[in-house]
Amino acid sequence: MNNKNINRREFLKIVGVTTATASAAIYGCSPNGEAAQKALGPIPKDKMTYRTYPGIDDNVSLLGYGCMRWPTMPAPDGKGDMIDQDAVNELIDYAIEHGVNYFDTSPVYVQGWSEKATGIALKRHPREKIFIATKLSNFRDHSWESGYAMYRKSMEDLQTDYIDYYLLHSLGSGGAEAFNKRYVDNGLLEFLLKEREAGRIRKLGFSFHGTKDGFDYLLTLHEQIHWDFVQIQLNYVDWKHAGRGNVNADYLYDELAKRKIPSIIMEPLLGGRLSKVPDHIVARLKQRNPEGSVASWAFRFAGTPEYVLTVLSGMTYKEHLQDNIRTFAPLAPLTDDDKEFLEETAQLMLKYPTIPCNDCKYCMPCPYGIDIPAVLLHYNKCVNEGNTPKSQGDENYKKARRAFLVGYDRSVPKLRQADHCIGCGQCNPTCPQKIDIPKELHRIDRFVEQLKQETL
Repeated sequence: MNNKNINRREFLKIVGVTTATASAAIYGCSPNGEAAQKALGPIPKDKMTYRTYPGIDDNVSLLGYGCMRWPTMPAPDGKGDMIDQDAVNELIDYAIEHGVNYFDTSPVYVQGWSEKATGIALKRHPREKIFIATKLSNFRDHSWESGYAMYRKSMEDLQTDYIDYYLLHSLGSGGAEAFNKRYVDNGLLEFLLKEREAGRIRKLGFSFHGTKDGFDYLLTLHEQIHWDFVQIQLNYVDWKHAGRGNVNADYLYDELAKRKIPSIIMEPLLGGRLSKVPDHIVARLKQRNPEGSVASWAFRFAGTPEYVLTVLSGMTYKEHLQDNIRTFAPLAPLTDDDKEFLEETAQLMLKYPTIPCNDCKYCMPCPYGIDIPAVLLHYNKCVNEGNTPKSQGDENYKKARRAFLVGYDRSVPKLRQADHCIGCGQCNPTCPQKIDIPKELHRIDRFVEQLKQETL
């Protein structure tokens, strides 16, 4: 645990992959839980909403499959977990059967296993019926050799000789200097443009995590590069209240729409926080639409804007997939009154100080063994459930104290809790949400100690 040079393979051997567990927490259900119990009739097979635009011409399902959270199972050797390929196959078969045709992955998703699992499942379907998106995720090694090898490996793992939608992964921080270092100086951008000309890349775009200046700079390159699409974070909270160094989604979307560049939407659930909301927010949403799920409000918001091509959702369980298919087959666009209602809801959400972790695991592995996402997600869960007391004078202090501490020990092993953070900061540069992770871990650890010592 004290080896600062621990790599991903060694990390997996120690702790495994908890993708399925995390996804269940994000959706607020287990494989046989709430979503399954509240199934609302048959799942439509022929009513999916599709979008197409001049220059795109593809008929893309408005619900896209994000392949970051594939289900996992214990490895045969007992060392960690592995992707449950049969479950992935079943999910993809079901999605395609019900009209989903866009699948988004990356070389770094599910600790590097997502592309291979996705490729195995998709290979069993006609290639021309589906759209595959993946990314050049050259975060650490910016060399030509590494970037080219990653590109070729994506083709190999996905078992295809062309990529429909290829993204430069997570641009926007560091401005022109960072962009040039990752893609221009090493010749990768020139190579990718030639690959697009040759048809091995059908559409070229980027995913954005960064500053307004960084976004504006990337759009100045549009005439030179011709971005076919851009992937942005958009939901009803981030629309006007992104915060923490992120950019409001209304600005990102409007700037793309002005240039007639289609948007692909990530984080429609704000890392799951818009499906796992405080009880009074649930009641508010249910009162307005008793038959719709809490998550459906966020997906309808993300799918309503005209220049949205597809809305990505990481769906680990069939219940997640079924709920989203109901939302998009067909989509019922939001009215102006609905949008105003969700803006009021967003303002209520902002009163609850959750940490904007979306469980992407880009911060992992921690060199000191801390399960960073699990710590942050447990804290968020307790905030939403009212189990973060401010003082011993709180009416439900004893109940909340016990719920936080017992839940913490159950969800995060003691050797992987926040008290092991030394503040090295290795995790911060990789966080797309710009979270000051050591600061938050230390804050949570202080809170835990106050609860244990009853000194609040």
